[in-house]
Amino acid sequence: MTQFGPTSAIGIMRSHSWAQPPSLSQDAVKFSGERDSAIGYNQKLEKKHREHENMVAIQTNFNIAALEAEYSQKTPREIIKFALDNFDNISISFSGAEDVILIDMASKITKDFRVFTLDTGRLHSETYQFLDRVREHYGIKLEVMFPDAAEVQALVDEKGLFSFYQDGHKECCGVRKVKPLRRKLNTLDAWITGQRKDQSPSTRNHIPVIEVDSGFSTPDHELIKFNPLANLSSAEVWEYIRGLDVPYNKLHERGFVSIGCEPCTRPVLPNQHEREGRWWWEESTLKECGLHAGNAQKP
Repeated sequence: MTQFGPTSAIGIMRSHSWAQPPSLSQDAVKFSGERDSAIGYNQKLEKKHREHENMVAIQTNFNIAALEAEYSQKTPREIIKFALDNFDNISISFSGAEDVILIDMASKITKDFRVFTLDTGRLHSETYQFLDRVREHYGIKLEVMFPDAAEVQALVDEKGLFSFYQDGHKECCGVRKVKPLRRKLNTLDAWITGQRKDQSPSTRNHIPVIEVDSGFSTPDHELIKFNPLANLSSAEVWEYIRGLDVPYNKLHERGFVSIGCEPCTRPVLPNQHEREGRWWWEESTLKECGLHAGNAQKP
């Protein structure tokens, strides 16, 4: 069984939040006392740009393959501690039972951590209540990301409220989930997810505990993704939740296991895999909404 007890994490190097190089107007205010010296001002500006470039160079020095090899057998707590210790610009993604474990562990490491969630506008009322209970239980600020209202309006005007039953779920998920997530991830250097290998054997069986997020990285912005619970089983997740009285979505008491939007989620029967409750009208074995698009690229 996976161990949850605290151990010290190994610090390799410290990352930073990567601000954009200062603009002319910002530096003009900051160095207002030097306005009369164009040469002095330019030297200050060039120094700022060099500092920014050096910080980027430090960030890209992480050897993700080596970190994955080192941390693949470490506890979830050790992985979370490493992530929070080494990345300032990082946030926990929260929606389900696994993610509350991440929050619970993080809260016992530091009070200085960030959490965000996606509100698609189609969640169960029980899910909204769950989000609020977690926020109050841990005393955290929960950043809620919403889809673009104009894009939702256009989709509904053209295809109605339930087009996914005919056209598949990818288009709706793209508007309501993937684009808001991308908007958030574009502001981060790393994020922490509750993905587990046994959640979906066809798409998540090979997920590492630390990886470069191939789905959301860009040529100008490498995004690091932490999956501290990758090696946990569903039984271990619920052992933690019940043992430490961690908040959970009350829909779990009604047979829901993997919970997404209300029209696209239903309870599963005994011995059915948890993913069978998502987009059940589709036969595809690659049941991902796009939040973890990089999984489909793995062997």
